[in-house]
Amino acid sequence: MNGRTQGECSTAFEEVRRVFETSFETKQELGASLCVWHRGEKVIDLWGGYVDKARTQAWERDTMCTMFSTTKGMVALCFLMLADRGTFDYDEPVAKYWPEFAAKGKEAITIRTLLNHRSGLVAIDEPINLDDFANRPEKVARIAAEQVPYWEPDTDQGYHGVTYGIYAAELFRRLAGETIGTFLSREVAEPLGADVYLGLPASEENRVSPSHPAGLTEFFFKIVPKMLFHRGTEGRVYRQVVFGKEAAKAFANPKELGPKGIGNFNTSRVRAMELPWGNGVTNARGLARVYAALASGGTIDGHTLVSAKALEPLRETQSWTKMDRVLRKPQGWTQGFVKEADMMFSPNRESFGHPGAGGALGWCDPTEELAISYIPNKMAHHIRSPRARALAAAIYDCL
Repeated sequence: MNGRTQGECSTAFEEVRRVFETSFETKQELGASLCVWHRGEKVIDLWGGYVDKARTQAWERDTMCTMFSTTKGMVALCFLMLADRGTFDYDEPVAKYWPEFAAKGKEAITIRTLLNHRSGLVAIDEPINLDDFANRPEKVARIAAEQVPYWEPDTDQGYHGVTYGIYAAELFRRLAGETIGTFLSREVAEPLGADVYLGLPASEENRVSPSHPAGLTEFFFKIVPKMLFHRGTEGRVYRQVVFGKEAAKAFANPKELGPKGIGNFNTSRVRAMELPWGNGVTNARGLARVYAALASGGTIDGHTLVSAKALEPLRETQSWTKMDRVLRKPQGWTQGFVKEADMMFSPNRESFGHPGAGGALGWCDPTEELAISYIPNKMAHHIRSPRARALAAAIYDCL
């Protein structure tokens, strides 16, 4: 089948099309979609490649894929919408709404501290499994509430790779009386006509591409050498994993979705669940439409997600460290959204969003009124995807 690049691209952004197509030509890409909005207009909507490694099934216009931690940006948006409606204040203690959370010295942890990865709750020690998430959410909430922080809350920062979603799920349910996935569907995806799911309906399964993790060749020729010799971000993270440090603990529980269970994200069972740290499903067009609203003051095509006033704090970085305890790199956060180092995805510090494993990206730059979404199915070993970074750089070059 023909997996050539298809879609539309404004003349002013033809260089971005070239960069996107080059990744397929050099076999860095298998299947992917890219969508960009600028100043209220959709200027790029491209897709191409294949769903399967055998290259027999083309990536179609509406093909979707798991976005991994890019999901966290949609979770942060749902909290932002509740705060904008007066449901809670970010500086209130989590225990005000979830009294059991106060156990083990956590009574002073605020919602802002939790969402900005500063609570010390970087891992959960007691084993939990997918069946617990599916059938015993009260057990998961109890275990989470009883966890002891790994460091004194609000004194340091470390990426809560999985626990962000575990704590967010229970806190949101206490605040809103419903799940994040239900709220996201009714209040965001349906009004905007955007393919963004947390808890994929069975009716949409036939549109989803599997994600393809790095294979043995990349493991032995890229990951192992970086673990042994690389002095940069990836080398530091891999060594932490090998020696059982916080980078290992952050992704170890539930075991079925840990480093050795990444393929389980491709099952319909997992896609149907609500795991707010990483199993959201989308395509670039759907995710970009959501971020386009945030890039334009909170409103798109007459539908308002949040007020312009609620978006103002996102321009500032609320938490920053030169060495995140898990990601082992400079990293910032604001109310659950990532604030990256300059030139990672944007030259503007006002920008925000969330990347995900394998390269997925949802990003917003209110200064340029720019929204970027990139959803690939071929995963790589990088902490921050060179493909996503190259596309973002090309987009800014065209402005």
